Amino acid sequence: MDKTIRKVTDLAEQQAETYRYWQSRTSSERMNATWEFTLEMYRMKGLAQDAQGLQRSVVRIQRA
Repeated sequence: MDKTIRKVTDLAEQQAETYRYWQSRTSSERMNATWEFTLEMYRMKGLAQDAQGLQRSVVRIQRA
């Protein structure tokens, strides 16, 4: 794990650095981070633990 600290003073450079960091991660690492952020938001908002997960809707369209 790279624990390098970079100091940036320009907002545009900070955003570019953040973009480069996330682009350097694998898709599974990005999905895991997204899931961790989601769980943390559930905790912060005090939402029920059983409300977690992806919502799935099934729709059937019948053509004439």
